[in-house]
Amino acid sequence: MATLARSTMRSPWTVILTGAVIVTLAMGVRQSFGLFLPQMGAALDISRSSFGLAIAIQNLVFGLAQPFVGALADKHGAGRIAVGGALLYAAGLVLASLATSAIGIHLSLGLMVGLAMTGITFTVILGVVGRVVPPESRSMAFGIVTAGGSLGQFLVVPGAQALLTEFGYRQALIVMAAAIAAIVALAAGIAGKPSASVDGGPAQSAGQALREAGGDRNFLLLNLGFFVCGFHVVFIATHFPAYLTDKGIDPAIGASSLALIGLFNIFGSYLFGLAGDRLRKQYVLAGLYAARGIAIVLFLLLPLTPVSALVFAGVMGFLWLGTVPLTNGLVSQIYGVRHLSMLGGVVFLSHQVGSFLGAWAAGYMFDLSGNYDAAWTASIVLAALAALIHLPIRDAPIVRAEPA
Repeated sequence: MATLARSTMRSPWTVILTGAVIVTLAMGVRQSFGLFLPQMGAALDISRSSFGLAIAIQNLVFGLAQPFVGALADKHGAGRIAVGGALLYAAGLVLASLATSAIGIHLSLGLMVGLAMTGITFTVILGVVGRVVPPESRSMAFGIVTAGGSLGQFLVVPGAQALLTEFGYRQALIVMAAAIAAIVALAAGIAGKPSASVDGGPAQSAGQALREAGGDRNFLLLNLGFFVCGFHVVFIATHFPAYLTDKGIDPAIGASSLALIGLFNIFGSYLFGLAGDRLRKQYVLAGLYAARGIAIVLFLLLPLTPVSALVFAGVMGFLWLGTVPLTNGLVSQIYGVRHLSMLGGVVFLSHQVGSFLGAWAAGYMFDLSGNYDAAWTASIVLAALAALIHLPIRDAPIVRAEPA
């Protein structure tokens, strides 16, 4: 792959592979948090809605801070941002292991981990990848990095369950903190300051880029669609293991389901990224969201068994984060890559607002009704809406006037 512009960053494949490993660690640990709900809830005497609130805070902070952290990465480079994110993430996990109340969990797993994630996950990493990969290969490269998050889920979730079973949640969190700290060394692979302009047109300030995108209907539709993605994935990642346990399914099936989601999304993320380089991304996204809705309907209509739970996990896993390379691919295609981390961060904020509701509102509705029926219904309705709103998106690059 040739670079789009000269910069002080590493070669494309170095950036892609290093970024994928960083995302593997960061997302793998994050996707295991749902396994901690039963044990931490019992040990600390906190409700599901209270634990869900910690994950909801994490996702909301993750989203609110992402545009600002993305702008810093666009200006100063991703390496420094990744080091800070890794150190804060590890500290948050250690403090969570020491927490004695819901407030401690809200501050550590919620605030600290949420802020830390902004520097070592998709938005910042895809921003640096987008600047060193040519447009015709960009969605595929995004898919490779996104698949790293799923590989982490497949590898880390079973390990987290084993640590929980053998040593308890406090020791499990300490081990995961040590794994996250390894990202500090990996940050060198994505270090370097971006070029002033890599889009071939007139240079833009961050404010100009925000005003341009904010006034475009396509950007609004992308934000609405990614909101739905956030609701789906965090609702399932946080509450699906508990849902299965409530129905009398062995807790090991819940852990295996999360691992299967990660396994199948390795293929889904890559293949959807590949599809985005060959087909209209907005139409692929519409089909993906429609498929999610159909999968949920069939899962709820069929008898619940360990096999049906695992099959559902595999199907949802294939559809899980295929939205990421496609959505970020559209942002880069329409608005360019100079401010991709920042603009991708704005879209990701919408994703995290959906994530907040998927984690907290589902737990709140469970506490009120004793079941997840309302959350499943909301997931189906949102999937249908997301499929429809992607159809009118126009994917032509914005043409900017040259300065006089």
